[in-house]
Amino acid sequence: MPRRSTTHHTGKTQSVRRQAYLLIQKKIASGELEAGTLISEVALARELGSSRTPVREAAGQLLAEGLLELSPGGGIVVTQLTRQDIVDLYELREALEVFAVGRVAAGNGIRREDLDRLEGSLEETQSLLKELIASGRNELTGEQMKRFVLSDLTFHALLIRVAANARILKVVNETRLMIRIFRIHRSGHRRDELERIYESHKDILQAVIERNVERCRALLGEHIRASAKERLDEFDLWERENHLSDVDLSDAVSL
Repeated sequence: MPRRSTTHHTGKTQSVRRQAYLLIQKKIASGELEAGTLISEVALARELGSSRTPVREAAGQLLAEGLLELSPGGGIVVTQLTRQDIVDLYELREALEVFAVGRVAAGNGIRREDLDRLEGSLEETQSLLKELIASGRNELTGEQMKRFVLSDLTFHALLIRVAANARILKVVNETRLMIRIFRIHRSGHRRDELERIYESHKDILQAVIERNVERCRALLGEHIRASAKERLDEFDLWERENHLSDVDLSDAVSL
């Protein structure tokens, strides 16, 4: 009998493992898997129509990357970020993105194709701002936030991609995904936040077009630090609310 080829089997296994890896990432990014949620290999394998092995291997990779962590009670859960984790992640993001955008501004400029896409992400943010003003609401809806997150990711990712540094892009994307583990606790952007982000992105892009390296770096650094402050303020509020809930529950039990 002819020997069965293992190449196809190995490739298929790696493909399913990749699917499992991306599925877990997507569930974390969307908020379906919140911080502290136990990862169910059985449920994920059923969703993928696979065995538990590729799911276990994907979870192991995400564990090594910091998106998942071991639970004291056993099993693997979505990482619960501390305040210091958020500080560290934003410091890393600022260092890498400021370096990358500096390279873009100091280089040969932006191709028309990339500039069109960057301007497109700006137009999407402006469109969301107009919708928010017209609606009379103070915050974006869940669906509008999804649109905003996509345009925001596109803007920052394109700037790094133009710098032709795939490794920086990978690390920054992983960093942003980890930050989103906490961001699921917040509601939609307010009008003042959206206006600030739009103006900031517009100024950064203009500085890149003008190849003003120092201004690019200064504007992007300021932009990321402002975002970090918002996340830290939200974390502090969330922590206070959780503490008050614990106190209320404790009081109720003692009555």
